[in-house]
Amino acid sequence: MKKLFLLIVFPFLLALPGTPATSAPQYSTWSEITAEMAVILNSSYTVYLSGDIEKSKARVNKAYFEFYEKFGVERAVMSYVSGKRVATVEYQFAEIKRLMSGRAPDKEVRASLDSLIKMLKEDAGKLDGKQETSWGVFVASFLILLREGFEAILVVAAIAAYLIRSGNGALTKVVYGSALAAIAASAVLAVILQKLFAISGANQELLEGFTMLLAVAVLFFVSNWMVSKAENEAWKAYIADKVAAAASNGSIAALAAASFLAVFREGAETILFYQALLADTKEHLNMLWFGLGAACICLVALFALIRFGSLRIPLRPFFIGTSVLMYVMAVSFAGGGVKELQEADFVSVTPAPFIPTVDILGIYPTLETLLPQAIMIILAALSFVFHMRKNAALIKAATADI
Repeated sequence: MKKLFLLIVFPFLLALPGTPATSAPQYSTWSEITAEMAVILNSSYTVYLSGDIEKSKARVNKAYFEFYEKFGVERAVMSYVSGKRVATVEYQFAEIKRLMSGRAPDKEVRASLDSLIKMLKEDAGKLDGKQETSWGVFVASFLILLREGFEAILVVAAIAAYLIRSGNGALTKVVYGSALAAIAASAVLAVILQKLFAISGANQELLEGFTMLLAVAVLFFVSNWMVSKAENEAWKAYIADKVAAAASNGSIAALAAASFLAVFREGAETILFYQALLADTKEHLNMLWFGLGAACICLVALFALIRFGSLRIPLRPFFIGTSVLMYVMAVSFAGGGVKELQEADFVSVTPAPFIPTVDILGIYPTLETLLPQAIMIILAALSFVFHMRKNAALIKAATADI
């Protein structure tokens, strides 16, 4: 439990001191920031009319990376409005660039820009209408860590519980060590992102996107490996085949990688969010720390629930449940990873307006995010059927030998 507390709090001790990258002394209200964004977006339309497509898209990127992200609008909307709203706004930015790249009719581009500007002004109005209160600061701080740490804790706790249930409890130190290494790496990355603006913007989105997609591959492998051991007889056969040797080599490496990537993918962003919150909080600073502490307690409770509660669950449901959790995380990361690449203009955007945005599951209304998720679901179903049949055959053979 002490290790987990250090895992959660350590990045803040490393990276919070210093000048926040997102401080904006020249703007006193959110409406002033979005008004400047509106000027830039309107200028992108003027450039678009002149025929310079790349320059017009660069103006849209300037509004997003140098204002929406840099000055903390994204973080504020996520904290005080909703994560879904952030995803909707980010999709609208991508949609405008898609229209520009496709040389859409002027009226269509103008309408899309107007829709985005309207959303930005609405959000700014809501944020400016919220007076800083002790409760508001607490909730913002609480939600940042809880939202960003939830998935990472799920993965780390599930892997730790799995190792203990499989008779390899001593190897949990490798998983915890990987998580701590990810936190240290996140802290270093946060400092780099803060000091070197060149790696922010599109490059930051690329880094986050490819990290998430790498996590997808690792989680998919781990979940597939777990479901193959779902039956008691299958697990006994695996133990007989020297599980310790296998776990200490390729398998434990995959588990450690899954733990590292789950923590690393959100670590730097979480630190930057808190830096922005520190810069914005003029009073009630103590409530910010209370919010962080409360989120830590919730994450520790979640970890304990999975880590110790799993010991009461029969082996087969536990392995299947853990495998399904990993599959769900992989599908979510796949959608989120492609979305990050879309924001960096690395992947195209094809609207799927009939699909609702479900941010927590990584579901977004674009074909590029939905296609890999659909493929993964199909592969997961096929893998599950294959391993269940294989395990059934193993059980039959073991029964025949009795």
